[in-house]
Amino acid sequence: MQRTDQKNIREDGSEPAGSTAKLLILEPVGYPLSSVLDDHPEIENSSVFESYAREQWNGCIARKGEYLFDRRMYPDFAYGIKEVEPPGSIIGKETLIIVHEDSAANLVVEYHCNVCFDDVIGQDTAKQKCKLIEKYLREPEIFGKWAPRNVLFYGPSGTGKTMLAKALANKTNVPIIPIKATQLIGEYVGEGARQIHQLYDRAEDMAPCIIFIDELDAIALDRRHQEIRGDIAEIVNALLTEMDGIMERDGICTIGATNRMSSLDPAVRSRFEEEIEFSLPTEEERIKILEANITTFPLPVKGVNIKKIAAMTRGFSGRDLVEKVLKTALHQAIVEDRDEVSGKHFEESMGKVLHKNGTVMDNRMYS
Repeated sequence: MQRTDQKNIREDGSEPAGSTAKLLILEPVGYPLSSVLDDHPEIENSSVFESYAREQWNGCIARKGEYLFDRRMYPDFAYGIKEVEPPGSIIGKETLIIVHEDSAANLVVEYHCNVCFDDVIGQDTAKQKCKLIEKYLREPEIFGKWAPRNVLFYGPSGTGKTMLAKALANKTNVPIIPIKATQLIGEYVGEGARQIHQLYDRAEDMAPCIIFIDELDAIALDRRHQEIRGDIAEIVNALLTEMDGIMERDGICTIGATNRMSSLDPAVRSRFEEEIEFSLPTEEERIKILEANITTFPLPVKGVNIKKIAAMTRGFSGRDLVEKVLKTALHQAIVEDRDEVSGKHFEESMGKVLHKNGTVMDNRMYS
């Protein structure tokens, strides 16, 4: 284990120059050597531990992947550094220190998304409606009880719901916790509900923050379409409790996403104050999606009629175009050791897709 808890103090006793850590997320790891006689720390009061941690690690440089060691109550007990913002910064008396155990430590938090609104081609209505969420994340205090806390993205798969949520986080410079609903289903009854509350506890620590729950219908399917298991029912009840705002958690926006809107349980759907629809791209938008992604190919593209491809892919989502048409054509060119992606490669990829859909391709797509 690489230690990082050695203080970097100048000879005059002052702290070293450098930025102070705003956020430090730790995970209990254990002792370097195991012993049945060793006690393990149990954190009952997070605010007391945070004060204790700041005092003993004040002035230490925190780096993701390294370890901090307790030197007082439980000497040499290690805490792994899961995240630190900014990276390689110094622990100070204003640093927010969070310890997450079990499933909460495994939640992936994206602090700096690289997706922009311009990357989401089309969906102009959805982008326009997201301006309210953007305003809330920038200034949550001005909304009071009228905050847009729960928003539902719905529409066909692959139309940019996840991308727009990440673009929103990027635009407002807030962290986003993207999670699939199936990840919230635990092995034991009660585990999933606990994960829901841990998820919101963590988001509250980082607020303003976005929680993005993809495939929401996996846990919130209408009771008419399934026989509710005890663990699923507990997860739904925990989610409803958090969304209702019984526990006030300012600065958190929950964005749910589904491509099965009509299958959602009415009790869950009613908790979303805003429903934002995502639609399949028009022919003009399909042209833009194809052109934008072709420019990122590692091989040049020659002799391809983009307009013909766009005209023949009605009903395709942006993901379909990228994964089923563009990627297949590129991979075929690479397998053949070609120096370029030709119209023939696109014709073959389109032929495979349209054949699966029961459509006959009559027009050649290369010039």
